[in-house]
Amino acid sequence: MDRRNFLMTGLAAFGLTATGASAQAALVPPPTIVPLRAPLPPNQIHVFPDHFRLYHTRPDSTAVRYACRVGRAGLYEPGQFYVGAKKEWPSWRPTPDMVEREPELYAQYEEDGMPGGPGNPLGARALYLFQPGRGDTFLRIHGTNQPGTIGRAVSNGCAGLLNDHIMILYPEVPMDTSVVLYPKMIAA
Repeated sequence: MDRRNFLMTGLAAFGLTATGASAQAALVPPPTIVPLRAPLPPNQIHVFPDHFRLYHTRPDSTAVRYACRVGRAGLYEPGQFYVGAKKEWPSWRPTPDMVEREPELYAQYEEDGMPGGPGNPLGARALYLFQPGRGDTFLRIHGTNQPGTIGRAVSNGCAGLLNDHIMILYPEVPMDTSVVLYPKMIAA
């Protein structure tokens, strides 16, 4: 299946279109159970960056829909992943690329990182995305205490949910859960 067919099949399963939608709402919508328009295996995560939505599929042909933020231009990485680690109140250290891109923000954390806690960039919970043969991709689905970033392409590549929302999703996602980050269709 080519990239376009892969993306369009995924969009159709969730009743979305490729035209995108602004998710710049003042309030972040709560997680919502929505019907799937096409069958998908249960317990998968699908992220649609143009719609700023994350879907966690369920056995009854529904999914829980979450509003999310995604990686900014040039840092979002589409692909197929799996959850290779899970952490509650994870510690955080910027990647070397983050320090190189924005030393004024990240150099101070290069050596020791930051312990887990409410001010930590990974928030209350984190799902670590891995790929076969590559291992840890340094991409995460994690929490944030910055609701103004939801519905925007602002991160260093990760998908972010409100801390309250990642705390709902986290216990529902077992290790090795399949995660699909769909390609962006709308130019940033």
